[in-house]
Amino acid sequence: MAAYDIVIRNGQVADGTGKKLFAADVALKGDRIAAVGASGSLKGDNEIDATGKVVAPGFIDVHTHDDTALIDNPTMAMKVSQGVTTVVCGNCGVSAAPYVRPDVGHWMSLIIKKKENLSRNFADFARKIDAAKPAINGAFLIGHGTLRINTMGDDLNRGATASEIKQMRELLDQSLEQGAIGMSSGLFYAVSAAAPTDEVAEVAKPLGKWGGVYTAHMRDEGDHIIEAMDETFEIGRRVGAEIIVSHHKCSGRSNFGRMVETLPKFTDAMKQQQIAFDVYPYIAGSTILRSDMLDRADKVLITWSDKVAGMSGRDLKDIAAEMGCSMKEAADRIQPAGAIYFMMDEKDVQAAMAHPGAMIGSDGIPFDAHPHPRLWGTFPRVLGHYSRDLKLFPLEDAVRRMTSYSAQRFHLTKRGEVKAGFYADLCIFDPATVIDTATFDKPISPAKGIDTVICNGAIAWRDGKPGGGRAGRALNRQEMQNEAKAQ
Repeated sequence: MAAYDIVIRNGQVADGTGKKLFAADVALKGDRIAAVGASGSLKGDNEIDATGKVVAPGFIDVHTHDDTALIDNPTMAMKVSQGVTTVVCGNCGVSAAPYVRPDVGHWMSLIIKKKENLSRNFADFARKIDAAKPAINGAFLIGHGTLRINTMGDDLNRGATASEIKQMRELLDQSLEQGAIGMSSGLFYAVSAAAPTDEVAEVAKPLGKWGGVYTAHMRDEGDHIIEAMDETFEIGRRVGAEIIVSHHKCSGRSNFGRMVETLPKFTDAMKQQQIAFDVYPYIAGSTILRSDMLDRADKVLITWSDKVAGMSGRDLKDIAAEMGCSMKEAADRIQPAGAIYFMMDEKDVQAAMAHPGAMIGSDGIPFDAHPHPRLWGTFPRVLGHYSRDLKLFPLEDAVRRMTSYSAQRFHLTKRGEVKAGFYADLCIFDPATVIDTATFDKPISPAKGIDTVICNGAIAWRDGKPGGGRAGRALNRQEMQNEAKAQ
């Protein structure tokens, strides 16, 4: 029997820690990295020549809505084509489990197309993920908004009662015991906007007990962003949980330049608490179509509409002109719908990405008819446009922000580094050519320069197409914690 299943030879290794590139061979056995040795020192029957390429850990997309895409679309081409081998799901307060209602509302449609992919408890959902044999791994947060819908029904324009909070807390506790990695909130959205700080902190209490993370789509990313940051940090303190602020941005032209306020605030808070944030490398965001967001955006593109055909990919201003009405009225006529909002400043985006506390997350919505290009382009865009071309940070640091740092913040044990004993999640890419090709006009387009992607030792992407490997799994918080203790 061969000593190794795969040997990657002649590459330059970016090991994920930020260490300078170094020449090495990387050998894989089963789902682990078996050895990292001097170039030419490792031999195997199945060799990959990485001459002129960088061998990096597989990228960790820390902000996704891929909960059920892993089941419906297990090859996960939109992520694996970027070099992503693990996705963190259940963000912004919406998750596929635990969900006990008989219907799938508009809110849940962000992450689901088939009701059978929802689950009454997290253990059942994790089994569905494993049964689908996805090409990449999933780690799962429990959505506060989903807990509210379960417990409060449609009566969401108020704070939860003590008994409802107890029910939500018990559901979260059960989910964490079954392997979920934390809780997310989306206080920006109508489902949870009426929830006071006390409710969120009380529901989230099991996070401290289990060592789960708290991720927050904050209540406000515009005029009241400082107050929203204070609320988020307070919840983390009260719960005793590490905090990840989702897709940090200063939204709306009136808030351009306010990173000079928010980033020092993060830096100061990080001295007192475990806090980080994720960023996507674009000046436009994407979510459901909301009339109250129109005034803050310089341009609005429609990503989907259930009510009116032919809206996807069109500028709302053109739709309004065609209808002979205001943009707000046009938005009301085509609801329910989704949209892309051009509402950030490029200098702010770059400042956020370059901050020591920043990770990279795509925040792509997989079921959009005309998605934001970040769904297919985020990680190659960071490597090619921001690191290589603009020199915002060195390639090694770009890789660190997308691998080991992310693994550490989400406690994804033995992932995020090219190191013997770690899981064989790897991305081989050409540093001279790697770049995103997805655009706002043509958003569904694989990146260039991603040569080979390996997840748990299986080749998931190669030569511009799925590689056939389907070795991804639902990552279990308890199993990861046990493995960390055993080190």
